[in-house]
Amino acid sequence: MTATTATQTIPASLHTPVIGWFEQHARDLPWRRPEAGAWGVMVSEFMLQQTPVNRVLPVYEQWMARWPRPADLAADAPGEAVRTWGRLGYPRRALRLHGAAQAITERHGGDVPSEHGQLLALPGIGEYTAAAVASFAYGQRHAVLDTNVRRVFARAATGIQYPPNATTAAERKLARALLPEEEGRAASWAAATMELGALVCTAKNEDCTRCPIAGQCAWRLAGKPAHQGPPRRGQTYAGTDRQVRGRLLAVLRDAVTPVPQSALDSVWEEPVQRARALDGLVADGLVEPLANGRYRLPMT
Repeated sequence: MTATTATQTIPASLHTPVIGWFEQHARDLPWRRPEAGAWGVMVSEFMLQQTPVNRVLPVYEQWMARWPRPADLAADAPGEAVRTWGRLGYPRRALRLHGAAQAITERHGGDVPSEHGQLLALPGIGEYTAAAVASFAYGQRHAVLDTNVRRVFARAATGIQYPPNATTAAERKLARALLPEEEGRAASWAAATMELGALVCTAKNEDCTRCPIAGQCAWRLAGKPAHQGPPRRGQTYAGTDRQVRGRLLAVLRDAVTPVPQSALDSVWEEPVQRARALDGLVADGLVEPLANGRYRLPMT
């Protein structure tokens, strides 16, 4: 079934059951509370990329307690953002969030902008994050396509088990076609489809008995055909440069003062891979080499 056919056969009757389900079953997450504001939403979106909610929650709470406004983060050293990021993974996100906070402070008086174009112009923010912040923080009408939403649409509308490895133009077209017309309802739909994918229509062990649109799901009605596309990308970690980078950063996060090369050498036996990982951290701006042969998290 093509995306065009899907939008013709899957009517707007999806909206009411999915939004109704969300109103009853949505998790009480801190970034969904009114007091979180647009900054809380933005921080959560940076942290939740490729990271599960249970790992994000404690770091999010610590982050917001320390930097409740963008200006608070902008005034601190980028290395402190990396330190507080802890073991969430993909620590460049911490530097990007720090850069976004600086831009918000300089360009928008410390308030997260509400216009999609202004959000997209912030450093470190792509189409997904701009749409998510505009939708979840400001109630605007945008297609918010994360992995969970893409999987829900792939199954319910397109009739396949998994979406493509990378987001396609057809998926974006389908997502826009399925958006409710009214802004507030569209924002609710974006949050609801994301939650449905996270809790019910999961990648493995989907629970169709709990799904509010199981009776309309094209994949289920077709007998749940097995995935026929390219192999799904798995995430490996053990033995990779990512693991080495993580161990190097752990030493620097825990250190009060700059650390010598010997302290970093002790975390990984293979010298070529260790050096490559350290060089990558320096190139990414996550580690600052000093003239005395020591290293620290970035201060400027």
